[in-house]
Amino acid sequence: MMTAPTTAPMNPAERLAEECRDHRAGDGLAPPSNNNVVFDAPTQAAHRTGMILALFALTLVRLAVAAATPLSGDEAYYWVWSHALAPGYLDHPPMVALWIGAGTSLAGQDTLGVRLLGPLSAATGSVLLARAAEDLFPGRRLGVPAAALLNGTLLVGAGAVTMTPDTPLLLFWTATLWALARLLRSGDGRWWLAVGLAAGCAMASKYTGGFLGVGIVLWLAWVPGLRHWFRSRWLWLGGAVAAAVFAPVVLWNADHAWASFIRQGGRTGEWNPKAAFGHLLELVGGQAGLATPAVFALLTAGVWVAVRRSVARDPAWSLLAAMTVPGLLVFVQHAVGDRVQANWPAIVYPAAAVCAAGLGGRLWRPAVALGLAITAVVYVQGAASPFPLPRRLDPILIRLGGWDGLSRGLEAMRREQGAGWVASEAYEVASLLAWYAPPSLPVLGAEGRWALFRLPRADSAGPGLLLVSQRRSNPPDPAYWATAELVGQLVRTRGGVPDGVEAERFRVYRVTRRPGADVALLPHTGDDDAAPDL
Repeated sequence: MMTAPTTAPMNPAERLAEECRDHRAGDGLAPPSNNNVVFDAPTQAAHRTGMILALFALTLVRLAVAAATPLSGDEAYYWVWSHALAPGYLDHPPMVALWIGAGTSLAGQDTLGVRLLGPLSAATGSVLLARAAEDLFPGRRLGVPAAALLNGTLLVGAGAVTMTPDTPLLLFWTATLWALARLLRSGDGRWWLAVGLAAGCAMASKYTGGFLGVGIVLWLAWVPGLRHWFRSRWLWLGGAVAAAVFAPVVLWNADHAWASFIRQGGRTGEWNPKAAFGHLLELVGGQAGLATPAVFALLTAGVWVAVRRSVARDPAWSLLAAMTVPGLLVFVQHAVGDRVQANWPAIVYPAAAVCAAGLGGRLWRPAVALGLAITAVVYVQGAASPFPLPRRLDPILIRLGGWDGLSRGLEAMRREQGAGWVASEAYEVASLLAWYAPPSLPVLGAEGRWALFRLPRADSAGPGLLLVSQRRSNPPDPAYWATAELVGQLVRTRGGVPDGVEAERFRVYRVTRRPGADVALLPHTGDDDAAPDL
């Protein structure tokens, strides 16, 4: 008697990929093969036109949201960087400061100026990702799904209306992927120069840009047909371009006791197995939230398929695997010892979006629709806060809400106390006070990191007010203050009104500066003068 053959059960990623392929009929998409469907020129032109119009409309919406949403503490801090331009900073390389400086030069010292290049870079990156997908999989018309999936993530949706180091990082990472796809399709070694330029700019945006170099080396070594590039002068010239772009960051670190390298490098190598499970769950949950759930499922399935297909040394799928897997492994390793911040895996998203598009099928459409709907809710809450959420459920209130009202309350208390200036020992609070303070009011930053900035040093005499969050139990630092007297408290609330939902409480001290203390004088929004010469 003959028995029917049995097959091994598929894991969830394989089942999702199979379901995507089952939906390919009628969609014009096909799994990778030598018999790809080729679409006529009018059809391709119509799809491109539709994508460009949709992207244009989305960019206008993002520009409006960027202008209407208050700055976060980190954004205000990076805005201070733009008034003290340098080849490096304690926390990150300098690209975000350059972008803010360019944006405020074009649009002024306001929220739109700070964030101007965010929506524009998201649009540019979308076009580059679409072109990369078309070059990696010619004839499959994957550009629109790949770009749509990337824009359907909350990470890109929120990142496009804010300004952090991830904003330029994602653009230059995507540009590197596009240049590699052009290289693969054309075989023209001169594309290595574009790869080097984009990769260097990615590293000058955030240190995780260095994973590009790791991925490129692994890709070339893994695919036999690409190993000849190791003998090409173009590869090494491209590497030299990347090194030249990043060199100022290295030189700044060398001149500042390697402060930034030590700070960021100190995050690696920690080991805490007891907390590992919770950290890993937090990592996965954070990515499911930032990618939005349905898009996250497709991205996960796509990366799994890329890994499976790279076993056969397929150049396109191997490139996508090389642009995702190394970073993911490092973040998983880090989660064994400590928390992984939700935005760190951002570098994986562009290639993962192409992987997900490569699954075929129509599931990307409802996934993107759900992601855009979630992002729209976040946009509305960020710009207008119409939903009266409690503090624990409203991260927008925690990070963005009520700083203008707090600043007005502090200014009233300053006048009442006869103080001549205000200060904070927390860099985010000091930066936001500088953003909201009237131009005539000196704002001081009293923290060790400010010693690394080319900012004017404070020489204000007389008493001032020190704002200290009640989340901190420490008293004012005597290294900066000769005297400190508690004179009241202020509350940051949604909308800056007394009966608004509370975000944070602050203690207010009347202080005098200790002679010789190194305290920085922060810029104001009215300061349009050029940054100090480097």
